Amino acid sequence: VMDRIFSGIQPTGTPHLGNYLGAIQNWVKLQEESSSVLYSIMDMHSLTMPKEPSVLRQNILDTTAAVLACGIDPKKCFLFRQSLVPEHAELAWILGCITNVPRLLRLPQWKMKCASQNNEGTVGLLTYPVLQAADILLYKSTRVPVGEDQVLHLELAQDIAQHFNKKYGEFFPIPKAILSTTKKIKSLRDPAVKMSKSDSQKLATVNVADSPEEIVLKFRKAVTDFTSEVTYNPESRPGVSNLVSIHAAVTGLSIKEVLQQSAGLDTARYKIVVAESVIQKFAPIRSEIKKLQEDKYHLIKVLEDGAEKAKELAAPIYQEIRRLVGFQ
Repeated sequence: VMDRIFSGIQPTGTPHLGNYLGAIQNWVKLQEESSSVLYSIMDMHSLTMPKEPSVLRQNILDTTAAVLACGIDPKKCFLFRQSLVPEHAELAWILGCITNVPRLLRLPQWKMKCASQNNEGTVGLLTYPVLQAADILLYKSTRVPVGEDQVLHLELAQDIAQHFNKKYGEFFPIPKAILSTTKKIKSLRDPAVKMSKSDSQKLATVNVADSPEEIVLKFRKAVTDFTSEVTYNPESRPGVSNLVSIHAAVTGLSIKEVLQQSAGLDTARYKIVVAESVIQKFAPIRSEIKKLQEDKYHLIKVLEDGAEKAKELAAPIYQEIRRLVGFQ
């Protein structure tokens, strides 16, 4: 079976520190290691939460500019917009017809997001894991980089692939997870929850395009505790440990090395050290994002060219699926 990596990112505008360290940095590494890699801007998935069309359009461009600025190279991977490859939705329908509803109702994302929408969750919100399975299987992908919050969805994709193979004959490889080794980056205002774009607290989330002043402010105001030395213990000291995780991830050092370097610093001083290391990491990315955002047509073209290539890959696979299920 040919090694093929598939991953996607929702267009939420400029990614934050957690997206960068958890996913995008790993994407850059993987495009060097594998000869077949697909990265999709998941615009169809983003409709599962209410969006203004003009905001979605802008977010797609901003997310694209950001992943390119972070080092994703369209010569080394297919970078494309999901909705430009209609087979994603067509395969999702076929796979939805072999997926049972109780299984989807048990998924934690559905329970959580449905509750946040006054328990009036849409069909799309319920079935988007089936679309995720289609995203992966449409290309016969073998490996999928996922965060821990998506592991259950990948398991669903694996089960759907097995179910399809049982019913129609061996066809899909069973995709395996590539788990991110980066610790989940937490909110700077509440180290009990993960860093998120939708956090109502402006100081909780560091964005890749933040100015140095904003970054320093956000780290200065980061919630820690009353002990002033720098140690790593996520259970008892989640705030400081989150800073240590971030520091290690942006410098490429181990937790142990970071702690050795920071011996003798109090947390107030340490916050500035971490802020500086983040600023250094993001400075070139930030200026590249600004440059790319000025050329909207270039960004649109990158996504369209990527979609052409993705379609070429998907078409024969999807034709075979049509034949297997009896459409042809």
